[in-house]
Parts: sequence; structure tokens; C-alpha cells
Amino acid sequence: MDRRTFLAAGAGAGAAALALGGAPAAAAAPRVPSFRPHTSDTPLLRKWFRATHHSIEAMTTDLGLAADKIDVSGPGTPVPSRQTSPTNIGCGLWTTVAARGLGVIGDGAMHRRLARTVAAVEKLERHHGFWLNWYDAHDGSVLTSWPGTGDPVRPFLSSVDNAWLVTGLRIAAHADPALRPRVAKLLAGADWSYFYTPYDPADPVAGPGQLRGGFWTDTGEPTAHHYGALNTEPRMASYLGIADGSIPADHYWHLLRTMLPEHEQEQRPGGGYVTIDGVRVWQGHYTYRGRKLVPTWGGSMFEALMVPLFVPEPEWSPRAWGTTHDRYVRAQIEHGLIEERYGYWGFSPANIPDGGYREYGVDAIGMQVDGYHSLGVVTPHASFLALPHARGAAIDNLKALERDFGAYDETYGFRDSVDVRSGRVSDFALALDQGMIAAALAQELRPGLLQAPFRTGGFATRVRPLLAKERFSI
Repeated sequence: MDRRTFLAAGAGAGAAALALGGAPAAAAAPRVPSFRPHTSDTPLLRKWFRATHHSIEAMTTDLGLAADKIDVSGPGTPVPSRQTSPTNIGCGLWTTVAARGLGVIGDGAMHRRLARTVAAVEKLERHHGFWLNWYDAHDGSVLTSWPGTGDPVRPFLSSVDNAWLVTGLRIAAHADPALRPRVAKLLAGADWSYFYTPYDPADPVAGPGQLRGGFWTDTGEPTAHHYGALNTEPRMASYLGIADGSIPADHYWHLLRTMLPEHEQEQRPGGGYVTIDGVRVWQGHYTYRGRKLVPTWGGSMFEALMVPLFVPEPEWSPRAWGTTHDRYVRAQIEHGLIEERYGYWGFSPANIPDGGYREYGVDAIGMQVDGYHSLGVVTPHASFLALPHARGAAIDNLKALERDFGAYDETYGFRDSVDVRSGRVSDFALALDQGMIAAALAQELRPGLLQAPFRTGGFATRVRPLLAKERFSI
């Protein structure tokens, strides 16, 4: 199962419309929290960052790689999981840079930690300049069987997971000039065109102008799907490829704001066709509780809001990206507080409180017909992602999760998820989710700290002009 998949070839006709009514009457609806900022909460945010940083430290092995997760429910120092991924490693890199930028560690500690991780990354097995999806975090070997179950693991190159490691490496090189030659050498072979299928106007299903999900290296077989949805986290790979020139700029316009009106999806989209840079673009939108927005694939928070932690989409595209991000956060809040009356909000893929992993989201704001459902499971990292758009509401929600469920640990930060119906709190902290929390807090406390590498070069000359032209139909 791939939480980010849009299978372009599988979209059928006969879209099922989803009728969304307006908000309930004011007297019947719970109060939606204030969106006013709480400037007095800055010390609290710094405290949360220190604990989050400590959790990433605890996940980092002697080799220097951030493992996938730790169990923080027992006494003593938690043991990092056996497995790690390119995304986990990227999270460790940018969390270290954020810790230096916020004064939690000094220059020397930052350099030692970054250099150790870069040295480990240099030794990892690569194919076509990219990293495989699962390694042993303790010795760097490629995982061939899954820890705990023994299930076989096929070697796979993921476009989206490699994007997050490249993001972390770029941030590390920007923060520590001594590492720049080594990182440049690492990234020299990372050519994003390997994942790209050029656009074929005669057969846009076979040639959609989009990125493959990835390739299995034991056979060279690609995934059947491409990442077709624009408002999902794989667009970081798209931005990286456009910025370095390995993917043409018109790739951006071949990504889908919604599926086409004739294709089956969560609701029948509004909007219309426009031509931008010579490409005919379906500028579709969904409507949720009276507000137009661009949906994600499944309706989760991190699909929409992980990328702008690094690429300043709201600043470069306030009318389009800035507006839809604001409305997306509002939709998550209203789903939790008004539609489902949980009393809490924020839904994104995370650890299942009773064990395992699954996607959580707001089904109505995702394109997938059987999309991600909230199921009463609130994920703290979703509130942190909402900070730029609803600071006061996000902080209040996190305070409530700490107060009412004990979801915050003074040593390791927020647990990964909470079932607010049963009160069950996850035993785990996950590197991906803690990495998002660390980046979100860095952006809130020192705006632009982690965005600096993505404001210059090809991001300024190739990506920013695309976002400036964007005109969502919202």
C-alpha cells in the first residue's frame, strides 16, 4: 500500500459527487478556536523543540543515522529501531541544523554530528545516484528482511523518500561550509530524470509528464503508478528536479490539482481549464464546508504542509498556495471540532496508538474515493504543521493533548498519536513525525532558518516563477 499514489492509468469515468453542506448552526456547533497568535507561548515552543530534538538524538545510532522510531513508554534510555530510511536520515540532518540555529547546540556539536551522518551516507549502497528505501541504521547494510517479522524486503528506490534525504543534505551543506564539497559529490549523480516519464500528448496516460513512485533495483521494474496529485508531499522531488534542471519546468503543470471531472474521485470538482506556459491545465478545486481548496490525495495534513516547511510556497504564491494551505488547516480543525466533535483535531499518517502504522486524514479533502479517515486518532505533528496558518489554535490543541492525555513527554516530546475516544496514547516517537515537528518549530521560532537553501539558485530562477504564475480556482 502506498499512501501517496495516484494511479493515472486507473482513473475511471463516472465521478461520484460528494455533497458537502455548510457549517452547522452556530448554536449547535462547538466553538472553533481563535486564530490569533499567542506570542507569550514562545518559551513553550522552545521547550517543545528541545524535547523533540532530544528524541531525534535518542533515535540516532552510533553510525550517525536517525532510526525509524523509538519506544518511549518504558523506563531507561530507548533503543532505536533496526531500520531507517532516506527520509529518517534527512530528518536527523535538518533537526541538527535547527538545534544549532535555535541555540540548543553549538557550532562544534553541529559539525561533528553532521559530518558523522554525511560519512555514513557516503557509505550506503546507492543505485542511479539515489538511496534505497531501507537500511540497517546501526551498520548501514541494506535490509533484506523486516525486523521482527522476517518478511523479505525488496530493494527499492523511492522518489519521494530520496527527496527528503536530498533536502536534509542541502540544509546540512548550507549550514556547514566544510561539508559542501562532500555533499556536492554525493548529489552529483542524483539525476531526477531517472524517475521522470516525459509528457506524451498522444498518450498522456503512458506519458503523463510525472514522476514514478520508484523502481525495484533487483529487476529494474518501475512502479505502475506516477505521483500525479500536485498537493502531496512528492512535489518536493518535483521542485528539486525542476530547480536543478533535470526535469522540465512544464512538469509542474502536468500535475493534477484535482482529477479531471470525468474521473471517479471523492467529489465532483469545480473549476475550469486554463492554458499556462503552453500547457492546458485543469484548475480544479473541492469545496469543504463552503470553502474552496485544492485537495491532497488522502486528506492528511503532512501531504499538504510538509513541503512549505522548506519551500516558501505561501510567500511566493499567496493567492494560490497560501490561500489553499490556510483553508486546508481550517478544514482539519472543523472536521475534528464540528463534524466529528472529538474536541481535538489534526489528522495525518502516524503510529496506530495500539501498534502499527496507518494513514489518518479528513476523507472529504482527499481525492482518493476511499481516502484517509480520522477515526478519532489525533496526531500532534499535524498541529505543528498548522502553526504558520493557525498558531493560536495549534498551540491550544497541543496543550489540550498534553493536559488531557499526557501525550507530551518532558524528555522526548510528543508521542506520535492519541486515540481521543479511548484515551490510548502511542508508545512511540517516529523520526519522520518528530522531524516535521522540529522543522515546524524552527520555522516558527526562526523563520527561514531551514528554507535558506531553497530560496536561491534554481529554486529562485525556476521554481519561484512557476508558483508566481499559479492561479488555483479558489
